[in-house]
Amino acid sequence: MRSWLLMLALILTVGPVFAKVVTKTVEYKDGNQTLAGYLAYDDSIQGKRPGVLVLHEWNGLGHYIQWRAREMARLGYVAFAADIYGKNVHPSNPDEFKKESGKYYADRPLMRSRVQAALSQLTQNPMVDTAKIAAIGYCFGGAVALELGRTGAPLLGIVTVHGGLADPIPADDANIKAKVLILQGGDDKFTLGDLPALENSFKSNKVDYRVVTYPGAVHGFSNPDNKGSIPGILYNEKADKASWREMVDFLKKIFNS
Repeated sequence: MRSWLLMLALILTVGPVFAKVVTKTVEYKDGNQTLAGYLAYDDSIQGKRPGVLVLHEWNGLGHYIQWRAREMARLGYVAFAADIYGKNVHPSNPDEFKKESGKYYADRPLMRSRVQAALSQLTQNPMVDTAKIAAIGYCFGGAVALELGRTGAPLLGIVTVHGGLADPIPADDANIKAKVLILQGGDDKFTLGDLPALENSFKSNKVDYRVVTYPGAVHGFSNPDNKGSIPGILYNEKADKASWREMVDFLKKIFNS
């Protein structure tokens, strides 16, 4: 009897340790295009919880964004890493990254269609509280997150991390309902040039936004895989950790969690 009671006490004490993040590949459609997203959630949480759409860099949906989705799940959210490019579309070098992402930069309606399909997939999940949705995007994904906001999507928050900031149709910023957090490297030669025009539009269109820059950080500062092989793209641990804290605090505030 004593050993049974000790075992029961141990189970009750360490029970949460057995909670785990569950991940699944989820196929969905945008028109005739099959897409393959990545779902992550903590199976120990009961009931509905906020949903976070995670949007990939220019190299497509891979292990880095999957890791970020799992980190979101560990915070208690249902995370869905969208596939913007399509199932089995995996560019493998910088020229291919630029070519594939360029298709969507040049065709904003297509970009919007792909991210709206992903948002629909997330909000259809029965675990998700559809009144509490955010979109976070890295590099190319930051541009996609902003473009989703410009559709008038019912988001509480948008976060861009060293994201694309070009704003081809400034009038559409008036449709953004979400609070926006822009996290940029202070020495990012790829995106900072677009920030003044974006801020002017946000102010004119009364978008609730905040910009945080990290001195010395360049483009791609949040991804440890960026080791300097591409000029101007390099991981910065200090900026990565600081931007993560900013994002976590932002999500807690908008979700009131």
